[in-house]
Amino acid sequence: MVSSPSTTPDTCHLTPVTSSYDAVVVGSGPNGLAAAIALAEAGRSVLVIEGRETIGGGARTAELTLPGFRHDICSAVHPFAAASPVFKALPLERYGLEWVEPPVELAHPFDDGSAAILHRSVAVTAQSLGVDGDAWQQLIQPLLDDVEPLFDGLLGPLRWPRHPIALARFGLSGLRSVTGLSKANISGRHAPGLLGGIAAHSMLALDQPPTAAFALMLGLAGHAVGWPFARGGSQAIPDALAAHLRALGGEIVTGWPVRALRELPASRAVLFDTSARGMVEIAGEALPPGYRRQISRFRRAPGVFKIDYALSEPVPWTNHECRRAGTLHLGGTLDELAASEQAVTSGKHPERPFIIAAQQSLFDPTRAPAGQHTFWAYCHVPNGSTVDMTEAIEAQIERYAPGFRDTVVARCTHNSQQIEDYNPNYIGGDINGGLQDLRQLFMRPAPRLDPYSTPNPRLFLCSSSTPPGGGVHGLCGWFAAQSALRRVLR
Repeated sequence: MVSSPSTTPDTCHLTPVTSSYDAVVVGSGPNGLAAAIALAEAGRSVLVIEGRETIGGGARTAELTLPGFRHDICSAVHPFAAASPVFKALPLERYGLEWVEPPVELAHPFDDGSAAILHRSVAVTAQSLGVDGDAWQQLIQPLLDDVEPLFDGLLGPLRWPRHPIALARFGLSGLRSVTGLSKANISGRHAPGLLGGIAAHSMLALDQPPTAAFALMLGLAGHAVGWPFARGGSQAIPDALAAHLRALGGEIVTGWPVRALRELPASRAVLFDTSARGMVEIAGEALPPGYRRQISRFRRAPGVFKIDYALSEPVPWTNHECRRAGTLHLGGTLDELAASEQAVTSGKHPERPFIIAAQQSLFDPTRAPAGQHTFWAYCHVPNGSTVDMTEAIEAQIERYAPGFRDTVVARCTHNSQQIEDYNPNYIGGDINGGLQDLRQLFMRPAPRLDPYSTPNPRLFLCSSSTPPGGGVHGLCGWFAAQSALRRVLR
């Protein structure tokens, strides 16, 4: 396994300053830090405890291959971070966070050398889709006109809608499978492929609802705020959050793996930025048996197999637009993508997997030595897989970039089990904190009116195992903090 990146002196305190707090947050991912900030802004004393030597959770950066090559260990591209009302309200740029926006948000190449692209401009995107261009505009533009109400209503728990008409309009398309949406609205090949690749971020079979909602929400984010990444690496996001938390008086301790509640300082509330299972393992009998059984039935998403590359030169894409894109989706037509994702959800390893890739160093020279580059790629695999998917991934890259292997200087691979070993919250390589199908999209990790609370009034869950689920946005933490403020920290 890869060692964790070194801790800079100003990112943590070595020991807690006081013996008791209003709240203790276990875990320092973006959600845990966002929860701590919300509590500190409300005037509550808060301590964040991180088991590893560095903060960050799924937003860490390290030299995984060779010196000078900075790789994002998990999350790399952040459309929902740019859209997050939590992050927008914080002065994170004051602490060094800078978003990099590539000329093209996403490129999806095809075997004939063409590519569909997601661009901030709906018109430019439509031009790349050929005969599907008008259909894309008719599908997307009405939703884009309501994008703020949609983000407000859908990025969070189930609650009384403040914008029911906008949500109803979205639901007509979103509460479908992406294959059904495509067949009903689009006649060509490029737009279904583009939608299918975006929908595959759900880690669901593409003929399953609500994969269309994932495609539409991420597509709308691309048009509204882009698919940016953080200059210098994803680590810049938790570093900025931590700096702001310290400015508010909050404390952070690293290198403290928490194994039981009794190890924690006295507090009125404990918030867990962990998997639901991790919370139960730490809380033990402080949670009733019925709730623990509910958590044991919380279903996991597929895992991932990830490769980080050090390259001697940029990836030699056949299509020019791919050389301008920050993110790439590799896997061909919607039918091919659907077959790949269906194999994974059936417990199989696809021969031609769908690849999500990012090439940050083309637009951020801090990521690699001069003239060289990083490349980030992963595919979906059955949960807990230890199968080496390197050959399958590289064959897919070569399909659209002949000669890619000749540019590889070094690679670092992680199978799903190794990803869990690195971060126990990613059970079996599940980077979304649990399956996000209709049943578990909002009622996660257990069916409760307040999904962030537990039957123990002082224990709360603030991780991606709560709504709105996976992604770097801080919203799970913010909503959990509001729950704690209402219930015990008034």
